[in-house]
Amino acid sequence: METKSGRIIVFGARGRVGRVAVAEARRRGHEVTAVGRADGDVADPAVVARLAAGHDAAIVAVYNPAAPPGTFFPSVARALAQGLSAAGVERLVSVGLASVLPTASGELLMDTAGYPQEWREFYLGHGAGSEALREAAPAELDWVVLSPAGDFDHQGEPSGGYVLAPAAADSRIAPADFARALLDEIGTPTLHRTHAGVAAV
Repeated sequence: METKSGRIIVFGARGRVGRVAVAEARRRGHEVTAVGRADGDVADPAVVARLAAGHDAAIVAVYNPAAPPGTFFPSVARALAQGLSAAGVERLVSVGLASVLPTASGELLMDTAGYPQEWREFYLGHGAGSEALREAAPAELDWVVLSPAGDFDHQGEPSGGYVLAPAAADSRIAPADFARALLDEIGTPTLHRTHAGVAAV
């Protein structure tokens, strides 16, 4: 599927990443529906289907600090797989976490020496969400999970470019550059049923 311009729904549109995704989508001429927590439960397939009806693609950047990560992220993944398919949405780009990506050596970033372990439950929850999406998504839903190769640089200036890269603890990318990757994977999909890291250039 190629979507030069169309209708995109952004779940988590009021968060830091969601806001820049909405802005980038509108800059490119897409019609955008910006969805926040008050608009409905993204872990409910019926709510997802209702909100997503009539859209061509979805971006998901959601988080619920009140819910256990190991429950929240897989529940959301399964709801997206079912709800987006019911709504006829063909492309899903979800925001993931670098911690569960392999580094250049093949070792997962969260398992490398010195990597912070106090949020490991959160890392594992994100990973479980991606695995649930892999298991639940039907063939007609073309999905990808993108994350920074390391972390976001919320204070830095955008470079205007990005590359796909393995995980690296010192990698940083401005949210605006990351949003370009999200929208590129909607406009001209190159990654399918996988999780990839994005780094600044």
